[in-house]
Amino acid sequence: MTPVVPSATYRLQLQPAFPFAAAADAVPYIASLGVSHLHLSPVLEAVPGSAHGYDVVDHGRVRGELGGEAGLRELARVARQHGLGLVVDIVPNHMAMAPRHNRPLWEVLREGPGSPYARWFDIDWEARGGQVLLPVLGGPLGEEIDQFVVDGQELRYYDHVFPLREGTEKLPLPRLLDAQWYRPVWWRLARTELNYRRFFSISELIGVRVEEPEVFDATHAKILELLHDGVVDGLRVDHPDGLADPDAYLRRLHEATGGRWTVVEKILADGEALPAAWPVAGTTGYDALRHVDGLFTDPAGAGELLDRYRRFTAAEPDRGGDWAATARRAAYETLTHELAAEVDRLTRVAHGLCERSPELALRDRAPWALRTALCELLVRMEVYRPYACEDASLVVTEEAAAEARTAFVVPEEARAVDVVRDLVLGRFGDGPEQVEFRTRFAQTSSALRAKSVEDTAFYRHVPLLSANEVGGNPGSPAVSPEDFHAYCARVQRDWPVTGTVLSTHDTKRSADVRAAVAVLGECPERWADALAEVTRDGAGVPDPQLAWAAWQTAFGLGPADAERLRGALLKHVREAGLHTSWTEQNPAYERAVAEFVARGPAADTEVTGRLRTELEPYIRANALGAALVQLTMPGVPDVYQGTEGEYRALVDPDNRAPFAPRDGDSDKHRVTVAALRLRQRRPDAFGEAAAYTPLAAAGPAAGHCVAFARSGAVVTAVTRLSLRLAGAGGWAGTRLALPAGRWADVLGGEREFTGEVPVAELFEALPVALLERVGAE
Repeated sequence: MTPVVPSATYRLQLQPAFPFAAAADAVPYIASLGVSHLHLSPVLEAVPGSAHGYDVVDHGRVRGELGGEAGLRELARVARQHGLGLVVDIVPNHMAMAPRHNRPLWEVLREGPGSPYARWFDIDWEARGGQVLLPVLGGPLGEEIDQFVVDGQELRYYDHVFPLREGTEKLPLPRLLDAQWYRPVWWRLARTELNYRRFFSISELIGVRVEEPEVFDATHAKILELLHDGVVDGLRVDHPDGLADPDAYLRRLHEATGGRWTVVEKILADGEALPAAWPVAGTTGYDALRHVDGLFTDPAGAGELLDRYRRFTAAEPDRGGDWAATARRAAYETLTHELAAEVDRLTRVAHGLCERSPELALRDRAPWALRTALCELLVRMEVYRPYACEDASLVVTEEAAAEARTAFVVPEEARAVDVVRDLVLGRFGDGPEQVEFRTRFAQTSSALRAKSVEDTAFYRHVPLLSANEVGGNPGSPAVSPEDFHAYCARVQRDWPVTGTVLSTHDTKRSADVRAAVAVLGECPERWADALAEVTRDGAGVPDPQLAWAAWQTAFGLGPADAERLRGALLKHVREAGLHTSWTEQNPAYERAVAEFVARGPAADTEVTGRLRTELEPYIRANALGAALVQLTMPGVPDVYQGTEGEYRALVDPDNRAPFAPRDGDSDKHRVTVAALRLRQRRPDAFGEAAAYTPLAAAGPAAGHCVAFARSGAVVTAVTRLSLRLAGAGGWAGTRLALPAGRWADVLGGEREFTGEVPVAELFEALPVALLERVGAE
């Protein structure tokens, strides 16, 4: 069977409030848009009530709360009737730390390392006395001991249920706890004492050792059955960076699926390429998101906005004032706080390897020196995770190593940096301990990058919030048309059916919110004036960084329910961790934030509303331009539920509300449907054998027109930085030379163009144009 490559996918967030049956009801509407596949969030059994499905508890069953396997198969049948296939999200890296629902974990906690399931989970049995630490208690054990109840062969603590080893149920509680293969502890101990690998710093998700063949087989049997039965056509792989051996995993998956279309949620740093050997179609599209967003970001204006932000907030460089310094400090904090347990385990692995190694160069390395070297190198990683260990420039640069050595006073002790670097690069062989070290280093690196950059620094350095998106680079947010075209050419050459996205269940702001915020980079002085007006009295502002971010968020979102804004901004300040955090909450500060939001950004919308009204044409140009570029550039576009129309959403859970079909009375809806149907009608223009050709406008405003042709059959043209364009006098005779032939306007108006066309005429009705070649070619 030849693997099916989607022309476009439509992402649905399944949850108990939107099960398979509701998705089936939406199929006719979704099919009418022009996509080829539904893209479903995880469908396997998850923790009851889960709104996302990434907390899997049973890989062998389709989730009952969604309608079970019968419901999924019925959804697939209805989808096929309407010409749609299914792509499903899978979660190989972790499972929910919920013993009462997770049978393999239950057995491990009951039987310990002798359990047949012990190899499933990444547990360090040599640490913590051979007991798995369970950070579930609300306080120290002595304060919580009276809350435990022995119920037959089970131990209960509020809603938590744990198994008891046979014959221990009659022991007094302190001795009973000592007799188990696990130890319930105060949740605060997770930071430093945990002895199982988790997802980032989320203790409720335990790492799965899918690198073991029997674990792979057991955790993929149901998904493979659904693929082989034709229920599912393709896969989205969640967080491959967390796996012990992503390369081997993806090769095994490719072989098991028969080469089905598969994309991986891999975040690529600037200049980083997806490993060429991976047998996948590409990424889920955050690299495309960064390039599309950057195309509609004004580099000069972003720089001026940064200057005004620094003056307004007076933020210290490493606490939000400077991107690089902020990211570096956040990395240090993350290593010493949220990921302290992971660093401890990595240090133990490194020290044990050095002590037992026949390589004399590794001997006599103090644990503290190895730990220091590890931390200094980890914070300087320029990619999420090292893959090409033979290329030091992709792992740890010489500049980074030199900087790391400065953390040591004694030069001889600084050689620990060289030891760690050489271990990471595989220069001491491929024995089991060396491989384990490289694996743990890579897994810790990816967790560090995600937590320190996406979940901390993005909430501290906030001059232009549209740049603070997954895969983004707030320190260099703009992408020139030349760089964008070069990126698209590489994608078409190397990964022509990779995924592309603009909004997802994980984006911090939907594409339409970012489109509005990006316009502020074209008018930093107007934004500064508006902000000065709404903060003139200064009363009730908890801190200036929050004020800047809150008002920018309110501007991007537009009129909205105050609770949505309050929830997003409370999450913002906790993630930033400057005045409060998830684990060290400051109730007084959080009350001040809530009061400020209710009294200010959520209520006083006159100033920001007036500014938004004035800038609406330019916001519209950004939103339509980004949508059309994403839908027609190289790759397979994924449309997040509802984003075919205007869709303004903030970070989860705001962006994960149950789906409801949108009406088609908007320019964005018409542009989206036109592009998707064109992809269906002209698949050869967009597929693996397609071509991508930049088209250059000529004239005084040429830099504001970004255009490209696909396989000589389709032309996309969009307006870039439209506010700057208007301020400079408009198109003023700028022209775009079309490829040979007659070109019909797909977006309406029954217009045709040939040859060199005035850009003002091309954009007469909309700030974007989509043309299809007609007649003999």
